[in-house]
Amino acid sequence: MKRMYRRDFLRALGLGSVAAIGAGRAWGAPIHEGSRIVEQGMAVSRGGAAFFEDGKVVQPRREIPVFRDTDVLVVGGGTAGVLAALAAARAGVRVTLVERYGCFGGLWTAGLVLIVLCTHVRTGGKHQKVVQGIGDEMLARIAELKHGAINYGPESTHDATTDPEVTKYVMATMLREAGVDILLHGWVTNAIMDGNTIQGVLFESKSGCLAVKAKVVVDASGDGDVLDAAGAESVPHIHRIGLVHRLGNVPSGLDSKGLNLGGGTPVPGVRWVNMQGPQGDCLDIQTLTQCELDAREAIWAKLKEIQERPGYENVFLLDVASQLGVRASRTLVGTEELRLEECRSGKARPDVVGVGGSYSILDMQPCPIPYGTLVPKRVDNLLAAGRCVAADNAMLNYTRLIAPCMLTGHAAGAAAATAVTSKVSPRNVDVAAVQGLLKQQKAYLG
Repeated sequence: MKRMYRRDFLRALGLGSVAAIGAGRAWGAPIHEGSRIVEQGMAVSRGGAAFFEDGKVVQPRREIPVFRDTDVLVVGGGTAGVLAALAAARAGVRVTLVERYGCFGGLWTAGLVLIVLCTHVRTGGKHQKVVQGIGDEMLARIAELKHGAINYGPESTHDATTDPEVTKYVMATMLREAGVDILLHGWVTNAIMDGNTIQGVLFESKSGCLAVKAKVVVDASGDGDVLDAAGAESVPHIHRIGLVHRLGNVPSGLDSKGLNLGGGTPVPGVRWVNMQGPQGDCLDIQTLTQCELDAREAIWAKLKEIQERPGYENVFLLDVASQLGVRASRTLVGTEELRLEECRSGKARPDVVGVGGSYSILDMQPCPIPYGTLVPKRVDNLLAAGRCVAADNAMLNYTRLIAPCMLTGHAAGAAAATAVTSKVSPRNVDVAAVQGLLKQQKAYLG
């Protein structure tokens, strides 16, 4: 399939040069010409229609075209996936990032979980930043834009809260600057295996089922979809499923007792409201459907209650997250596991690839993250990043937070690039070399 660049896209629209006709006219002109018939860019091959046989649906055998051949494939463009892609690309290897939605950031943006928890360690009256490197660079770039972030900066003693649209824009900008090959609107469905070694993935799209071949795959899907497809051991979890929303035109200085108006955002008068939600199987389609419908009904009922309070009559529902707040579904069984008691005890980690900030369950201690939490026990050329890394039932409530996802994503990307350049599997990579690359990219390792 021929790749389309910006000039080709404009030419295909019949716009020529934006500069020549004026940006206002190009993007503001009324659409009235109707459609235009073009040649299909890629034939969608489904191998023929599925059919019933003995009461079961049979899908015909088909050949899947290799759409990309890359060094590092990152599955999932949430916080961890974006950091992984940036770390690997900046190390000089070819990187492809596949994301099922049309934007980056996952639960941080599309899920409207706007606070970046655990960026600092708070002990002995000190407030030390531990999320450094690419993650902090991203936060700084977000904060540079108007209404991009609050509580960010050297004097802040709180974790930053960011605007979702600014964050999406900054993420996309950084990925394109790094030369990452981006594929949006693609849902990964299976792994390509040679024994216990992953060689790529299959994903469904409007162009049909396609394959990406890769030397190393990073599963940053959140749900561990690639881990599961590749046969890596994982632990299933039942956890709360919520749905976040934002309220607009929220007045300040009034009595809000009994009203859950959530937390502040960079935009004046706008608040983001978290929802705990019920516990459920986050991998069950019927559960996800029911949670989505029930949550939206509950949000509107709560809004009515808020509008009935004097002074809050003009509060409105600005938006509801386009992504359900799934907290945990699968976690990797890694060569190491992040355990609560070990973290509380301050156990030394010679293979540390990131240091997370303080959090209540850690008794406000820093959290060193060992490399083995990213590495499956048996499957080769595969790494985990984000909320599906190896963590016990308590620590998964930490590793799923935005700042720890930055750290495991950065580490996974650096490890994947090191494995490619060293021509070894991630399980056999020189951890000291990974640590060296992370430090080169200004990560904090203690």
